[in-house]
Amino acid sequence: MRFPKSTYLKRLASLRKRMMDEDLDFVMVNDGFQLRYLVGYTGSNGLLLVGHTKADFLTDFRYVEQVRTEVKGAKVTIGSGDLLDFLPKLPALAKGRKKIGYENVRITEAQGRKMRHLTPSAIFVGFGELVAPIMAVKDKDEIGLIQKAADVADQGFAAVLQVIKPGVRERDVAVELEYAMAKAGSENIAFDSIVASGPRSALPHGRASMKRIKNGEFVTLDFGATVEGYVSDITRTVIVGKPTARQKKIYALVAKAQRTAVQKARSGMGCAALDNVARSIIAKAGFGPKFGHGLGHGIGLLVHEAPGVNAKSTTVLQPGMVITIEPGIYIPKWGGVRIEDDIVITRGGHRVLTHSERRLIEL
Repeated sequence: MRFPKSTYLKRLASLRKRMMDEDLDFVMVNDGFQLRYLVGYTGSNGLLLVGHTKADFLTDFRYVEQVRTEVKGAKVTIGSGDLLDFLPKLPALAKGRKKIGYENVRITEAQGRKMRHLTPSAIFVGFGELVAPIMAVKDKDEIGLIQKAADVADQGFAAVLQVIKPGVRERDVAVELEYAMAKAGSENIAFDSIVASGPRSALPHGRASMKRIKNGEFVTLDFGATVEGYVSDITRTVIVGKPTARQKKIYALVAKAQRTAVQKARSGMGCAALDNVARSIIAKAGFGPKFGHGLGHGIGLLVHEAPGVNAKSTTVLQPGMVITIEPGIYIPKWGGVRIEDDIVITRGGHRVLTHSERRLIEL
């Protein structure tokens, strides 16, 4: 989606406020997803230098026509080769000793040395995150696109239930699922689809294999759609045939933890506290060590964005944050269960974006 210019100017203004808080003259951005977020650019080679009043965007000749329609809120310069070579040529950096912030997780050590060599008068300051906290709070248009991606994922799940049966390979299920989402409007899968059956369902990231599904096995499906760049992320666990008493017990426990966490999610709540809501339910039942990952994470242009919803997080939920709620129990050599929904935090609480059946489906 090409948002109006006012949207990008608002995002740049938020970044400029962050610059002032950190006493920076400029922020340099080279990450593709962040460039798309800040100025609308969808190409593969770009560099953005944001100052207090103006912004410069660098790219190469391949994107001359593309930037004319995409880039908003920044002056475009067309270069060639390594865009870092053009930093000293920017008028904004021509005079004075400038303090430039950047996310050091996105700039290599070699690139860092080159930046300092090319602009010796500048002071480069590395940060873990500068843009990510801004991206964490979505506006109504972004939420609308995530909702569409969630709807597409729900349609894909409904379709693939007709495919899952004894003898079918996990990879075939994944292909059918991804095809169903594509037909429903997904421009791409959000990530490599997870289809893990039987003992493999104990693997939190058990991507689809050539294993054939057997009767009596759990099948965990973790997947997502993409609509105009924005993604969804949903997990459901189903059973082929009739569940055993133990399978019913484990599923019911995860479902209770997931349902309770969703119900409790609200603005002003700490992410660590929300993680504890689900974790304490599982731990009290004696399965604490079998839930080894965080409760969830933010989604948007990326399938893993801020905030992290885990025991170590210091983030407080705000209206507009879109997060996943995905507790699980994983028992090696036996199997596992995970249930995941996408929710948006609102002023009054939350709204669930994914609506696929949450009861244990018997196929």
